[in-house]
Amino acid sequence: MKLIPNCITLSRTLLALLLLCLEPLGAGFTAVYILCGITDMLDGPIARKTGTTSSLGAKLDSLADMTLVGAALYTLYPFLGLTPGVLLWIMLIALIRGASMLTALRRFRTYGSIHTYGNKLAGILLFITPLLLPYIHQGVWTAVVCTVATISAVEEFIILLSSSQLQLDRKGLYRRR
Repeated sequence: MKLIPNCITLSRTLLALLLLCLEPLGAGFTAVYILCGITDMLDGPIARKTGTTSSLGAKLDSLADMTLVGAALYTLYPFLGLTPGVLLWIMLIALIRGASMLTALRRFRTYGSIHTYGNKLAGILLFITPLLLPYIHQGVWTAVVCTVATISAVEEFIILLSSSQLQLDRKGLYRRR
């Protein structure tokens, strides 16, 4: 029972890697992509309900999330119509996230990705992007997603710089829990 949430999380990592082998936006891709989302929604609540939350589980969850985002971005890049300016914006977000990781490592001697509301919203927007591609104006949607991702990345960085201890479940800059 104790390993079930971590197994669910690890399955998301494997499913995300499988996306690299599937036809982008095809039926198989979409099914596997949705399974990735389901595993992301299930692992945390199951861990909390069974009392099996752990630092390892939180790290595995972040690794699975990064793998999914990376695989999806790599696979869907040709369909996203990203301009050089947007690519620079995405690199800036990645640099802020990297600075946050290094800050957590330096200050708290561990990897730390905080589960803020902003990070959750950015994750949801990123997740639904491939599902909405046929129905949205890509330029507007990209600006919305990048804006939310930038704000959440900066918020996490400020929290890590200003906190005396690492709180992975902190909900936001002004909300402790």
